[in-house]
Amino acid sequence: MGRGKIVIRRIDNSSSRQVTFSKRRNGLLKKAKELSILCDAEVGLIIFSSTGKLYDFASTSMKSVIERYNKLKEEQRQLLNPASEVQFWQREAESLRQQLQYLQESHRQLMGEELSGLGVKDLQNLENQLEMSLKGVHVRKDQILTDEIKELNRKGGLIQQENIELNKKVNILHHENTELHKKVYRAECVDEANRSSHVSHGLLGFNFHAPISLQLSPPQPQKNEAPAKAMKLG
Repeated sequence: MGRGKIVIRRIDNSSSRQVTFSKRRNGLLKKAKELSILCDAEVGLIIFSSTGKLYDFASTSMKSVIERYNKLKEEQRQLLNPASEVQFWQREAESLRQQLQYLQESHRQLMGEELSGLGVKDLQNLENQLEMSLKGVHVRKDQILTDEIKELNRKGGLIQQENIELNKKVNILHHENTELHKKVYRAECVDEANRSSHVSHGLLGFNFHAPISLQLSPPQPQKNEAPAKAMKLG
């Protein structure tokens, strides 16, 4: 069975009251610590016992927690009054104006201007700041150059690999072209051999050793010779 519900009222017995205070105080401090860690909250806890003993817990520092609390309470109180709200925003504007003036002055000093009012210590701090800034610029520049070199090397490797692949393809095409030329040359040789074989077979069909019969026919008299003979006889 669960515990019965405790009536929330002052414990009359001092011993029981002290035991309950010790237990609940430890539990409250534990919960405050867990709340600050789990929820990233700024927690400040102050406990005074009935004997006047102080127990406290602060996630950052008790002073900063109290100052923040007082500031927010003051702002809330002022926002309830329109006149106070105007004054609050005027103070905020003045604070921002001073911050802007300080930043502009620092910028001019970093650019080497308006250095007449600075002492040796201020100039030394400015010099250290500039050296640190210059060092940061050099580191960033070297990092960018290193990254660019790596990228160029990577692209060069890809181009070299593509060049190797293209050379392989060219060699394959060259080999195929050579094989094709060889096949064409062999086909031409076969055609030439076939033509030579046909001519040889045609000549072999004719008998060179067969006898040849020749007959001489008597000469035919010409038409203009008959009158000449008749004239001699007469």
